[in-house]
Amino acid sequence: QVQLVESGGGLVQTGNSLRLSCTASGRSFAAYAMGWFRQAPGQEREFVAALSWIGRRLYYADSVKGRFTISRDNSKNTLYLQMNSLKPEDTAVYFCAARRTDYEPESRESWYDFWGQGTQVTVSS
Repeated sequence: QVQLVESGGGLVQTGNSLRLSCTASGRSFAAYAMGWFRQAPGQEREFVAALSWIGRRLYYADSVKGRFTISRDNSKNTLYLQMNSLKPEDTAVYFCAARRTDYEPESRESWYDFWGQGTQVTVSS
């Protein structure tokens, strides 16, 4: 099993940047495919980005492509989401998720087995 804790959220103005972190406890972080999801008020949770255990290929939702970058540092058991050019519509609670597999990740919420508690990102206009 793995426990996930997100951090780095906050309140920023339109156009600014934030970097989210997701730190995993337990061993074998490198064996997990990882993803970021977000949930805005009154809306369903949606896929943001994902990468495999080795991070060779990166996957993004169209709404964040070109602005967000997902990465991981397996030596630090940490997943990152660099968010640039933030917009008010990026306001949401951001969650990291994990699945122990060497397959490429999917964008389906149900594919992931472990979730963090979320971190709030608010972008003011």
